Amino acid sequence: MSETMLQGDHMKLTLAETKFLKESVGIIADIVTEVRFNVTANAVELIAMDPANVAMVVFKLLGSAFAEYDVKKDCVVAVNLNDLKSVLRRVKPSDTLTMELEENKLKITLKGSSKREFLIPLIDVDEKEQKIPDLNFTATVQTHSDVFSDAVEDADIIGESVSLGLENGMFVISSSSDLSKARIELTTDENTKIEGAETVRSKYSIEYLKRMITANKLAPNVAISFSQDYPLKVEYKIVDKMDLMFILAPRVDND
Repeated sequence: MSETMLQGDHMKLTLAETKFLKESVGIIADIVTEVRFNVTANAVELIAMDPANVAMVVFKLLGSAFAEYDVKKDCVVAVNLNDLKSVLRRVKPSDTLTMELEENKLKITLKGSSKREFLIPLIDVDEKEQKIPDLNFTATVQTHSDVFSDAVEDADIIGESVSLGLENGMFVISSSSDLSKARIELTTDENTKIEGAETVRSKYSIEYLKRMITANKLAPNVAISFSQDYPLKVEYKIVDKMDLMFILAPRVDND
């Protein structure tokens, strides 16, 4: 892949608010391992599908989130996320982080009380370019990300799948097993906005959802969109900084 065989003068990205990269990579690495970051004039972007084709992750770290964002030419930076995650674990809150390309490696420099440099190899990712599916939702809920995380964790103690639904204008999160049930209801208030008139319900894997809701540490609010027996979109956004979005296939049970 000639695109990734780049010299260091193609990009220099310096980030002071390192959590947007560090925490996002940690979350994404729980869903996919090998990824391609597309580095453009405006943003660092990633679209990836998990190996089971159940979940898609879309990540965008905007140029405006960086202290320095110098991209001479669009490029692809393909890495193993576990390699990247290991380096990012070493970032201290007061560090600034700089990413450059050097001899087919990603060079990461951390500057705080000391200067530390790491080189991780670029890889070839064979998979075809992923496209975000064109989805139309009949229900959208915006709420505090902690509220949604708590609801998913409540449902998790009962079942392996979670149902999300709209009933009588309420957002209902529920799960059940042979004998037990959990049901969490959210109504429209100053923290929660519910859009969608009809009654809808769709079921999803709680294992995948649990990985996604850890993004609550990145953004205070979450937007949840779904339809009847239809993919789910969960989006965490900080204006002018980052956007982390997940699309999760519905779970079709035989019951």
